[in-house]
Amino acid sequence: MPKTNPLVKICGLTSEEQALQVAKLGANAIGIISVEESQRYVSPEIKKKIFKTLEKFHPKIDRVTVVQNCPIDLIIKNFLGNPSETIIQLHGDEDIDYCKKIREKIPNIGLWKAFRIKTEEDIDKIKSFEDFVDAILLDSWNKETYGGSGKKINSIYLKNLQFSKPWWLAGGISIEWIDEILTVFKPDGLDISSSIEISPGYKDIKKTEKIFKLLKEFSDY
Repeated sequence: MPKTNPLVKICGLTSEEQALQVAKLGANAIGIISVEESQRYVSPEIKKKIFKTLEKFHPKIDRVTVVQNCPIDLIIKNFLGNPSETIIQLHGDEDIDYCKKIREKIPNIGLWKAFRIKTEEDIDKIKSFEDFVDAILLDSWNKETYGGSGKKINSIYLKNLQFSKPWWLAGGISIEWIDEILTVFKPDGLDISSSIEISPGYKDIKKTEKIFKLLKEFSDY
C-alpha cells in the first residue's frame, strides 16, 4: 500500500507567474503574506489578482491569506461577502476569543492558527484552540520575526504529536530534512517558504520541483 504524503503549502509567493508554476507542480495550498512588515508582503490588489487567477485555473488549490495580529473588525470587514481566499491563517498572538469571533462572523472561510514553538508548554497551549480552528500550524520561535525565518523547530517537540485537527509543520523545511519529517514526525501538511527561495518572495522553481519529486518518490517507495 502506498504511503500517504502530507499536503503541501508553498507560502510567501508574490507573483501570478510563480503561483501558477507552483500550482502546476502539485501544491495543495498557496499562501500570500498580508503582513506589511514582512519582506514578502503583497498588497491587497495584487493578492486578489493572484488568487483570482488561481481560482480560475486551479480551483481546487486552497488560497491562504496570512495575517498577523490584525484588528478583528478589519479581518471581518475584508473577508465578508465573496473573498478571493479560502483560508485565513493567523500567524500572530491571536487568542481564542479572536478565533471564536472569526468563526462566528465568517464561517464560510477556513481558519488556520500558527503557533511558534519554543518550549513544551507552547505545545500544551494549543489544545485549547482545537475546537475553534480547522488546522494547526507549528512554526519555529524567533525573537526577530513571526515567520519565514528558515529556522527549524527543535525536533524533540515534534515526536508523537496528537491533535484533533490536522497539523502542518513550518520552519526551515528543506530537502535534507524531508526524510525525517515523513518517517518520524508525520505531519498532515508541510508549509514551505524560505528554504526554496532565491530572495524573499521569489522562489527557486527547480528547488521547489525537487521537493515535490522527493515527496512522490517517498509515496511510491
